[in-house]
Amino acid sequence: MNKTRCSWATDVEEIYIRYHDEEWGIPTHDDRELFEMLVLESFQAGLSWITILKKRGNFRKAFDDFDVEKVAEYGEDKVNELRENAGIIRHNGKIASAISNAKVFIDIQKEFGSFDNYIWRFTDGKIIKGEYLTESELSQKISKDLKKRGMKFVGPTIIYSYLESIGIIDNHQENCFKF
Repeated sequence: MNKTRCSWATDVEEIYIRYHDEEWGIPTHDDRELFEMLVLESFQAGLSWITILKKRGNFRKAFDDFDVEKVAEYGEDKVNELRENAGIIRHNGKIASAISNAKVFIDIQKEFGSFDNYIWRFTDGKIIKGEYLTESELSQKISKDLKKRGMKFVGPTIIYSYLESIGIIDNHQENCFKF
């Protein structure tokens, strides 16, 4: 039996379908996964998500499986290694922001007990359904707060996409089996 999916996950590569079916819009509460998606979404800026998905395994390897403590400690040698890694996006600003954002992520964990507590407090733990936007008041508010804390590559559109990826915003279309 064929499943009806969101229009963006129809007639596309299997990796996209798996992401739609197994991750997108599903509430995420694990800080490692929350950090991974934040880094991947920031690297996606200006690119297609399929590009990031295809390189995801390389990103995991290059960024020590998104261990936030390790990423926060990256020095010049590791930065140079990342810049030379053809398996990831070799954008100097995005590499630098992944490292500095890791430090802010840790600060947020210390302040709120976890990044999960921080990010889900913006909706009191509730899932927002069916907005179908590219940014919202919520993504603007979170973006502003993260930037104030020192994060980069966390504009309102990136954050909106992030919120979809971690399930705070569930934009599965009404005819989708995941709705």
